[in-house]
Amino acid sequence: MVMLQRCILKKCLQQFYLGNQETTKSLLSAGFTPARLGGHRAAGHRSKSSVPDVRERTLIAVKPDGVQRRLVGQIIQRFEQRGFKLVGLKMLQASDDLLSQHYCELRTKPFYPRLLHYMTSGPVVAMVWEGHKVVQTSRTMVGHTNPVEAQAGTIRGDFSFHVSRNVVHASDSPEGAQREIQLWFQRKELLNWDCCDQTMTCEV
Repeated sequence: MVMLQRCILKKCLQQFYLGNQETTKSLLSAGFTPARLGGHRAAGHRSKSSVPDVRERTLIAVKPDGVQRRLVGQIIQRFEQRGFKLVGLKMLQASDDLLSQHYCELRTKPFYPRLLHYMTSGPVVAMVWEGHKVVQTSRTMVGHTNPVEAQAGTIRGDFSFHVSRNVVHASDSPEGAQREIQLWFQRKELLNWDCCDQTMTCEV
């Protein structure tokens, strides 16, 4: 009885194997490539260019009041939890010259001297984050310039209480981000690296 069961099982396996072979041959003759037959495996090796702006970058800077209040870690955590990739990070005392270029459109404003004094009152933590629609999303995460109008859940809505001390800066456009990144970072200070979950979080 046991021998009969083994023979039947062997015969079934042979038929299954031969059937799959014939199916595979038919699909290949119809123009399906091995990569297309690979299904999920092939999808896992798609080119990173499948999302054109997956490597978009933005400048995020924790201002002196954010550093003084020890908020740097919480701010970094929010961007990491969102799924963005950190590609540049440094702490520095911003110079008048750097800030003059960064705030070039505000130099004629009456509040500029106070802004300059504020931004040089302590260290700044500058970061470059990379990801899909990172500029637009970061602006949403940071919240309105005036904390009174910033929604709860945004960085300014949760941590800031006055427009003159609004904790963090975020680039306002992809073009602005490119200009600011070049001001605050040298090319060698930015890293190109593959995050282990990049395919999972960025491919569509």
